[in-house]
Amino acid sequence: MQTILITGGTGLVGNALANALVEKGYQVIILTRDKAGKQPTAGISFALWDVGKRSIDLDALESADHIVHLAGAAVLDKKWTPAYQKEIVDSRVESSALLLSALKDHPNKVRSIISASAIGWYGEDKLPFPNEGFKETTPADCAFLGETCRLWEASIEPAEALGKRVVKLRIGIVLSNDGGAFPEFKRSLRFRIAAILGNGQQAISWIHIEDLCRMFIYTIENKNMHGSYNAVAPGPVTNKSFMLRLAKIARGKFFIPIHVPAFVLKIMLGTRSIEVLKSTTVSCEKITGAGYKFLYPELGQALEDLVQAKDR
Repeated sequence: MQTILITGGTGLVGNALANALVEKGYQVIILTRDKAGKQPTAGISFALWDVGKRSIDLDALESADHIVHLAGAAVLDKKWTPAYQKEIVDSRVESSALLLSALKDHPNKVRSIISASAIGWYGEDKLPFPNEGFKETTPADCAFLGETCRLWEASIEPAEALGKRVVKLRIGIVLSNDGGAFPEFKRSLRFRIAAILGNGQQAISWIHIEDLCRMFIYTIENKNMHGSYNAVAPGPVTNKSFMLRLAKIARGKFFIPIHVPAFVLKIMLGTRSIEVLKSTTVSCEKITGAGYKFLYPELGQALEDLVQAKDR
């Protein structure tokens, strides 16, 4: 039975992935700064680390066959002050540095590191939607999130020199009832309003949480996979199409589409509105070429599953 060590394992993706791994027969150890209130369950235990103090539970490290590296401060939860932008970057780069130092200096049997990244790597679409989408060979955008993702991926790449297989998944908009963007998309529907952001023509490259977890596991289990892969579904859609589809599934014919002007979003979100309004069409050709089969390749399937799951 193999053991997976997860950093950032108490977040949206980490929680879902830990449970999916246990269902597949893996043992999971989640690294956390504080074990208070965290009760081990069948297959899932917790170990301490502290990036600021550069400390990590070495027994947990020595037990691990693979590492899933998800740690990093939330990107859109707070205003992008210079201090918080620094925290966003440092939380990713310094956590990678701690892992690399521990792997270099202490005995371990880690075979691979699967690191989160994000489609923030890419800039604005240069072509009208739909288009073939950004591929993994596209250089990182020079804006804040593009540079953050570049530093994030670069921070874990030296693990290859330690003999570890490194894979980086550039994650799109994750659709889950348990957090992230999807509950925000649904919020206005409580009032039977489909809130379309800006002109609604910006492309959303999304992925169902279950597909994302399956993709991490697929990557762990496939030794031939190396480098960066886009973790997005095959069917990106415009914001307007997304909201109208969601509204129809959740509310039938009884909703009103309303555009939220871009200037309002800029007042509410500041510089973060750039990402909300940015159109990013991303290709999943490389991951499907590696043999991954999507459980939810089409948006309607994904939305129906999530809406029905919430109603159950």
